Amino acid sequence: MASYIIRRVLAALLVILVVSIFVFSIIHLLPGDPVILALGLEADIQDIERLREEKNLNDPLPTQYIKWVGGIFHGDFGDSLIEFRPVTQIFKDRLPRTLAIGIPAFIIGVLIGVLFGIISAVKRGKFIDQLITLLTTLGIGTPQFWLGMILMYVFAFKLKIFPMRNIILPSVSFPGYLRSAFLPVFCSCIHMIGSCSRQTRSNMLEVISQDYIRTARANGLSEKRVIYKHALKNALIPVVTVVGMNLRSIVAGSVLIENIFTITGLGTTMTGAINNRDYWVLQSCVLLISFFAVFSNLLVDIIYGYIDPRIREARG
Repeated sequence: MASYIIRRVLAALLVILVVSIFVFSIIHLLPGDPVILALGLEADIQDIERLREEKNLNDPLPTQYIKWVGGIFHGDFGDSLIEFRPVTQIFKDRLPRTLAIGIPAFIIGVLIGVLFGIISAVKRGKFIDQLITLLTTLGIGTPQFWLGMILMYVFAFKLKIFPMRNIILPSVSFPGYLRSAFLPVFCSCIHMIGSCSRQTRSNMLEVISQDYIRTARANGLSEKRVIYKHALKNALIPVVTVVGMNLRSIVAGSVLIENIFTITGLGTTMTGAINNRDYWVLQSCVLLISFFAVFSNLLVDIIYGYIDPRIREARG
């Protein structure tokens, strides 16, 4: 198992390296001069050249990339051209808001989704199965931006139950966090619940029809033990893929939610960096999201190997 994990980690590091080169190259191909956008069209030529020299923008792209990556290894992601402060400080201020939405949405979405899938498979054809199937289909098919706007209009603007913008961190006020985070968390986890539920139900139905499940029942094992000890573990292997894809949304899925609910997190920061050609902020945001996606894939591979030794041996 150790050698399997080491190989997966090395492959993940290689992917991150390739992604960093690709991200750096694509961002520098965007039209527009970031220095002119930062200083304005009426800025003095000397100020423009001084800032370009200070930010190493006159160097060849390979040299700029090496300096950027070298700074990352020392904890320096560069400085924002628009906010005139280090990118690490921007992350420190805004990443907690993104995580305060993404982490509870992921946990709630996975737990409720898997539970709904198990119930729906065990109660196949009954009213509860049809109800869960209907709700999960609506959850998957409903556009997130439309749902967010409806929730905000009804519960924030009309009923005034929840605040309309931004989020209070739990370290500041936990009751305030619950009120301000309820709508964005709910909007974020609906699609996750639906996808996990459908995948779990499909795999549970396939596993329940296997011969060893019928044998376990014939041997007098309780239905609860048959489902949770024998069927669920084998049914979870494909579900892990869906969970891993949803794990990325903790950070990567924040752009739409943050713009809908006016949350100053990583998503709105990246959107502003794109509009203002703020290279260092944009590069760091995309690299962070890429790192999180690669980490999610790595975690899924490790869980695969833990759940099913056959997968570990085949990939080994």
